[in-house]
Amino acid sequence: MYAQNNYSARLAYGKASQNNLGTIISGQLGSHPKDLSMSAIEGGYLLNKDLFDLPIDIYAKAGLSYFNEDLHDNVLETLIYIKAYYNFDFLDNRVRFGLGEGGSYVSSVLEAEHDEALLENGTTSKYLNYLDISLDFDIGKLINYKPMYETYFGILLKHRSGIFGLINNVDGGGSNYNSIYLEKNF
Repeated sequence: MYAQNNYSARLAYGKASQNNLGTIISGQLGSHPKDLSMSAIEGGYLLNKDLFDLPIDIYAKAGLSYFNEDLHDNVLETLIYIKAYYNFDFLDNRVRFGLGEGGSYVSSVLEAEHDEALLENGTTSKYLNYLDISLDFDIGKLINYKPMYETYFGILLKHRSGIFGLINNVDGGGSNYNSIYLEKNF
């Protein structure tokens, strides 16, 4: 069993997708016609381990992202959110499915969001809802190297949206970044 590690740190890198959230979740990741990328660093604190005696861990997380834009100035993003991880063991490895919900503020409107708003005759905003959907596995357990236990490699969908106009009247001006990451609990 794992020791009680209350903190987490994550490094991520991703590329923009022109597909919407539902299409990406169905497995059609897609890409954006422009070469838009993102790098992020985040930290987290364990709020609850094994919520209701289920294999669900709850973290408070915050982060900073850097978006490499083509036409606009490069953009910084600050995030704050709550994330739940559902843990299960598969073939002697720990696998986690994560779902995070919170807020995202960018220094200027992301190019992907601007383009999406133009296509859908929508609006944009610096502050939007943030969803963090991930799937990862413990690479320490995979290679059976105890010092690397609770080091996770995974895929991530970073999603910013106005929730169909509920936040700042943004309906058709969000963004999706398909990403990979490395996360360590300590």
